[in-house]
Amino acid sequence: MHYQVIPVTAFSQNCCVFWCDKTQNAAVIDPGGDVSKIIDFLDEKKLTLEKIVLTHGHLDHVGGVAEMLSTFNVPVEGPHIADKFWIDALSEQCKMFGFEHVEAFTPDRWLNDGDKVCFGEQVLEVYHTPGHTPGHVVLYHRDSGLVQVGDVLFNGSIGRTDFPQGDHQTLLNSIHNTLLPLGDEVEFIPGHGPMSTLGYERLHNTYLK
Repeated sequence: MHYQVIPVTAFSQNCCVFWCDKTQNAAVIDPGGDVSKIIDFLDEKKLTLEKIVLTHGHLDHVGGVAEMLSTFNVPVEGPHIADKFWIDALSEQCKMFGFEHVEAFTPDRWLNDGDKVCFGEQVLEVYHTPGHTPGHVVLYHRDSGLVQVGDVLFNGSIGRTDFPQGDHQTLLNSIHNTLLPLGDEVEFIPGHGPMSTLGYERLHNTYLK
């Protein structure tokens, strides 16, 4: 599997394109905006978009979904249904953060802990990791030891929990009980900022002490 991080929106959110090297089928994870940049990359690499996958319902992660669906007839998978209230409130999120209006949408599949997301010949394992939002999920590609963690964990920090239905202790539980046990050597792509490894954060991230 190959991947490319494409920062989008004023929040520099890490939209990711994962693709299968055998089939050239791709999954776009968290297309928060700047959709033309995402489409240009797909075209440049001659990739076939198979699905859109979402880690959680915040605007900077899902704001480009409706625009992408106007170009691609593909399913949307994720997040967990506990984040439905965030997606239903996209217009309110736009007003809150000063974004142009975007259309709401309904995912074709809500994801649960233990589900699998497939594209081409690749498989992503789904782990429900609430705390930043109640319906947050992370997506683990076991073969390459890579996990897309959205806004659960960052290089040197952790996700905010001051939004509606966020909870600091629940977030820490998700990190310690679900994410870190994947293994110290596992690399992660956060929702914002540079990549790191779970082992480095376990040892050096002061928010996890």
